[in-house]
Amino acid sequence: MFYRPGIDDHGLPHNPFKAVVSPRPIGWISSCDADGVANLAPYSFFNALCDTPPMVMFASTGSKPDQARGKDSLANIIATREFAVNIVSYALRDPMNRSAASFPADVDEFTAVGLTKANGREIAAPHVAEAPAVLECTLFKVIDLPGEANTMVIGQVVGINLRDDLIRDGRFDVTLYQPLSRLGYMDYAAVTDVFQLVKPE
Repeated sequence: MFYRPGIDDHGLPHNPFKAVVSPRPIGWISSCDADGVANLAPYSFFNALCDTPPMVMFASTGSKPDQARGKDSLANIIATREFAVNIVSYALRDPMNRSAASFPADVDEFTAVGLTKANGREIAAPHVAEAPAVLECTLFKVIDLPGEANTMVIGQVVGINLRDDLIRDGRFDVTLYQPLSRLGYMDYAAVTDVFQLVKPE
């Protein structure tokens, strides 16, 4: 089949686009507003962009009635110019999912979903103490995208927190925490097996 998004009706019960672009890592973004109220929300449009310097991006789609622009994460990052990316392990799947609910802007999701809040070392925004890894970021750029309330946030990673028990033989071993990824529809996957391919000369 072939269809043109926004022009043709694909004829399927659900939009297949996000199922095609999968798996996608989950950016569990923590931030705080100008008054210090913490926010925690997962974003499935997330990825690394480069490694020297390390940069990441996530896209905020949609809006909230209690925010002038976008969602709480976007408003907080514009106000404070920093955020953290909490890596989601399989063990954290349920609190991550609960934090996706549309809480009012003045609600601290860490408390609402029962997670431990930890202080950043390079930024004021808190992060999830239980996360296997955390990227502390400062805002590089906010880019408005086509469509209603679609915004890309690019951050520069200024601090990386790794759990020591997940480092094995000098490598950060993803199989020890099984990172969660987003597929299409309501589907997720966890990494349990890895293999190597050597790049040809």
